[in-house]
Amino acid sequence: MFYPQEIIDQVIEANNIVDVIGSYVPLTKKGSTYFGLCPFHSEKTPSFSVTDNGSKQMFYCFGCHTGGSALTFIMKYENYSYSEALKVLADRAGITLPKPDYSQAVSERYKKKQRILDAYKDAAIYYVHLLRSERGANAYKYIKDRDLDDKTIRDFGLGYSDKYRDDLYQYLKKKGYTDEELKDTGLVSIRETDTHDYFWNRLMFPIMDTSNRVIAFGGRVLGQGEPKYLNSPETICFEKSRNLYGLNIAKRHKGKDLILVEGYMDVISLHQAGFTNAVASLGTALTDNHASVLKRYTDNVLISYDSDGAGQDAALRALPKLKSAGINAKVVDLNPYKDPDELIRALGADEYRKRLKEAVNGFIFEVGVLKRSYDLEDPGEKTRFGNEICNRLSYINDELEVENYLQVFCARYKLDYEIMSSKVKKLALGHEGVEYAPKTSGNNINKDNRQKDGLEQNQKMLLAHLANDPSLYEKLSKIIDESDFGLTPYDIIAKLMFNQFRQGKFNPAGIISSFEDCNDQEQAAQILYNDFADMDDETRKKALTDCVKKLKTNHISRMIEEEKDIVKILELKKEQEYLKKLVIFKE
Repeated sequence: MFYPQEIIDQVIEANNIVDVIGSYVPLTKKGSTYFGLCPFHSEKTPSFSVTDNGSKQMFYCFGCHTGGSALTFIMKYENYSYSEALKVLADRAGITLPKPDYSQAVSERYKKKQRILDAYKDAAIYYVHLLRSERGANAYKYIKDRDLDDKTIRDFGLGYSDKYRDDLYQYLKKKGYTDEELKDTGLVSIRETDTHDYFWNRLMFPIMDTSNRVIAFGGRVLGQGEPKYLNSPETICFEKSRNLYGLNIAKRHKGKDLILVEGYMDVISLHQAGFTNAVASLGTALTDNHASVLKRYTDNVLISYDSDGAGQDAALRALPKLKSAGINAKVVDLNPYKDPDELIRALGADEYRKRLKEAVNGFIFEVGVLKRSYDLEDPGEKTRFGNEICNRLSYINDELEVENYLQVFCARYKLDYEIMSSKVKKLALGHEGVEYAPKTSGNNINKDNRQKDGLEQNQKMLLAHLANDPSLYEKLSKIIDESDFGLTPYDIIAKLMFNQFRQGKFNPAGIISSFEDCNDQEQAAQILYNDFADMDDETRKKALTDCVKKLKTNHISRMIEEEKDIVKILELKKEQEYLKKLVIFKE
């Protein structure tokens, strides 16, 4: 934290969010909330809301799910850093900011991060230079053979890492970087017996964050060699599971959808063909964090993975993660072509645009893939196929959605509607509230990941309930505290929130603004803005009780795993048993 929290709170509280945002966006009051057209995505009907109800000085767009405080708005709208945006608001309120309060640890981390970013920028410039030099002739030929034009090459900052094993190392040393700094970047391996570049003889793809800063690299080997594609190791600037290639450009797309593809070249070729809303995960399967990032920019994702078995499996694994994030996902049929680039080369951009419009609903795609494992001419196999469809439908809680799917599948596969409908209802009674996780032809979704996803959702919901009704704190503080939250950023939000409650105040905008990163601010806003308007009192109390029990039980389980004293372990287990009978809201 560069400034004391009380200074940040003072600046936020001194700026009415309606006045701040109203100077950029025309707002109209409806009830106690103001609405306007969202400046962060294209829309015709206002879904951008601004609330200045007491301390709840927040904005939230129900269309693109962007939200935050006045500070978040300035950062996003003006593309300012945290410090720049805070100064704008401080100047606006006539507040003089003190000299930033860098603790030694924070100061060192900030300097280290900035030095890494500087090195990446210098490396990117050097790679671009090499691509245009005689040494990069083969790499440049490879790009041109893929029909990429110079504008596309320039827009994506493509470059080349030389065949010499320490070429970049020598260049960056001359720029003044120390060996320790270069090790931190992950661009160089430095040992007593050997020093060499992490990337060599590769076509280089700079990976940029949404602020257009180079935060890592991907490299494709030229000629023979493994792996074919190589990503930078993770650093304090780069986490693969939270970054999407091409999002820095795609976020400016004015349409409603984002296209999700497999790799760098897929993104680049699609952008050149006019599909500037294409993004890709970075050498890893789509994660829950990726899905959360996508949700900030769209409600609709078109999965355009390769049409081979591996691509289909990857699509199957991505679908439940996107659904869990609240995203409507469809799958694009590329057959008989392997990838989007191949299809566009053969049939043109208009045909690909047509395929996007004809993309298949995610659940229908799952069943279509499932069908390939059964011979529907065989009565026994057709029965097993029908039973599996019923099993999957039984996990869907929306009756109308189930009804629509039943009509489609029964008509398409000549299955008896009455029998199928009856079976779905019977199966549904056995697992109410449990979400189905589809199998792929490869591995099942990892159990630990599912448990983490459930715990993450639990912590998120509990914080949302507390934010929506701060009076709950007095009752819940006798059972839980911030130490029960074990996942970031929920542990940070809980600590800030509980501290505010102890001081007799609740300032959501202050909590949001305590995060330096704009994406973290938006994530906090999504938690703090939920008003549970569609949930009746009884349902809300039941959901809250379940959240508290699960949160506390999980924390005690972690303590039991770490505890060595058998007496304390038995005491903790007794506490777990007590939680099963816990009643928070007495009738």
